[in-house]
Amino acid sequence: MSRFILGMLGFLTVMACAMLTMRLIAQDQQATHPPSRPPAMKSEFQLSGPFTHENLTIFLVHGEDKLKDKKFLTLQEALEQKKVVVHETSNVNQLTIENLSPNEEIFIQSGEIVKGGKQDRLLSIDLIVSAHSGKVPISSFCVENGRWVKRGNEAAAYFAQCNDIAASNELRLASKYKKAQGEVWKEVSEVQGKLSRNTAVPVQAPESASSLQLTLENKKVQEAIDGYLKKLSDLPKDKKDAVGYVMAINGKMVCADVYASRELFLKLWPKMAKACAVEAFSEMEKGKTFKPATMETAQAFLTESEKGKAENDDKNARVRLTTVDSKENVLFETFDKSALTAALHRNYLKK
Repeated sequence: MSRFILGMLGFLTVMACAMLTMRLIAQDQQATHPPSRPPAMKSEFQLSGPFTHENLTIFLVHGEDKLKDKKFLTLQEALEQKKVVVHETSNVNQLTIENLSPNEEIFIQSGEIVKGGKQDRLLSIDLIVSAHSGKVPISSFCVENGRWVKRGNEAAAYFAQCNDIAASNELRLASKYKKAQGEVWKEVSEVQGKLSRNTAVPVQAPESASSLQLTLENKKVQEAIDGYLKKLSDLPKDKKDAVGYVMAINGKMVCADVYASRELFLKLWPKMAKACAVEAFSEMEKGKTFKPATMETAQAFLTESEKGKAENDDKNARVRLTTVDSKENVLFETFDKSALTAALHRNYLKK
């Protein structure tokens, strides 16, 4: 066999090996990284509603439960069951989470408020915490400006409760989009001011006037949102394919949350329903009329949010956050790298 033929065979062998290697690398990348964009919103989901009380309108999002076999504890559940510790770090903008469960994973949703420590914090990103995790860092913002000591009988070294979530779109934007502590404090004060105006009494707690959590626990605030909660509490319960919601206040789109797991949505709904109610009541303008939100405007809000520029950020080995930024909206998509069928959580915010 001539040297030329031998050379050609060698060259072809090298090329075949290179092509195989590139294919294996591509397959590996596809297996370990979620898609940069999910399927088109309009074709994947249907909306129902409107479901309205006073100035609040909810549309339910219906779709396939893509994670039927994937189970998560919520942070609230894990704290109540003593399966997680949220550690105070003495760093305002970072705490650590430790999953003590031998086999259960915990989903933390951005905006959740942990109570206690040296000051109440708002957790600013979605996170999945695996069993036996050790201490995992999570970004946070102070929602209690001024306190840096133990409060009453609460522990200063850790946080014992997580019963509420951010109840203001501007506050969500301040923590997730602007990522600015000063803006977070400003929006906490704004929420407290609006709630005081509409309840006609001060809603700041004497033991810590700057605490958003204590304001959300205020008796007058609880009484004010009772009508909303009666309308909302069981809303998705009998809608077997409900996987999320879209919210409008005073006829204007505000936000939406959609999940790949129906079970996770139902677990989080009571907390989300309360946040919707608080926000709607805080934005109530008595005597003012508005054009009701429609299913078409809700669908347009979701669809337009999908069209922005997408950027990926791997938060850790388990979670990828995709931010889709457009002129009027911003969409945050959380991917669980162990289940690539869909974004685990989509959070749509009107700017």
